[in-house]
Amino acid sequence: MESPEKLGIEWLETLLSHQGIATKVEASLAEDEFGASCWLTIQADDLSEEEVTTLIGDQGHSLDAIQYLANTTLNLGRLPDEQQPYTIELAGHRAKRKAELIALATEAADTAQSTGEEFEIKALSSAERRQLHHFLGTYEGLETFSRGREPDRRLVVRQATDAEST
Repeated sequence: MESPEKLGIEWLETLLSHQGIATKVEASLAEDEFGASCWLTIQADDLSEEEVTTLIGDQGHSLDAIQYLANTTLNLGRLPDEQQPYTIELAGHRAKRKAELIALATEAADTAQSTGEEFEIKALSSAERRQLHHFLGTYEGLETFSRGREPDRRLVVRQATDAEST
């Protein structure tokens, strides 16, 4: 069986070539605050500014869609414990968004802990919600859950109930 990195590179380079975009993809396995992931980085050196903007899309929606396709396609038929999460990076977009998400999650945790009030985080992709559930799971005395339906699904952070915090 091929490595997740090799599978990801081949898949993403093929997808990009079907869009008329000839560039290389680099891969690395990473473990961070959001868990383990195979990062597939699209090399922007040979891309025009317009191609980069189009691939990222408004508020990262196009890059999110590519990432969703990668995760769905590359994990098809695999058991949950065999699945490899993929993160698609281009021009530092994911790294910048990761920093924003950590700041937002930290604010949510601090607010929920200090006020006892629920803190709702809106406008997250399903992957971002999953990442923040994982990140906030390290905070003792807090719980997270999702509320609502797409496209208005939100992550809720609150103090854990007594039954869950014991």
